[in-house]
Amino acid sequence: MNNRTAFVRLQGNFKGRGIIAIMSDKTIPCPCGRQHHKQIVSFEKCCARYLDHYDLTPAPDAQSLMRSRYAAFVLEREAYLKATWAAEHRPPVIDFDHKVKWLGLEVKRHREIDAEHAEVEFVARSRLNGRATRLHEVSQFIKRDGRWFYVDGAFA
Repeated sequence: MNNRTAFVRLQGNFKGRGIIAIMSDKTIPCPCGRQHHKQIVSFEKCCARYLDHYDLTPAPDAQSLMRSRYAAFVLEREAYLKATWAAEHRPPVIDFDHKVKWLGLEVKRHREIDAEHAEVEFVARSRLNGRATRLHEVSQFIKRDGRWFYVDGAFA
């Protein structure tokens, strides 16, 4: 989304009609929901730098990688997901269900096990065909050559 403009459906006090607004990367809230002083950080200042420039700007820690991978799922960025998945666990294809609406991410806890291993527990909420679902997972991460990679996860 580098310096591109996105169309975002806004809901508000418009008698249920909603409006379409044009927003830049500087004002689009990051899908991962990271907050700074109780304000959601913009996509540009949060996960965009990792998704758009993975080769130059890898996520600095496992939690940031987890958040950027959530944003990549929301934005259907298959290349980023594959690039940040440990090769021995990476699926050949990532199938996105275009009917899924991602509703939010909550990181429950994160911890570095040692200098090269970490885990992040999270809940990702979504809606499919009007039905809300929650993915509660404890994910494992490994650091190789200065970069964090997602290994796998277990349902919590």
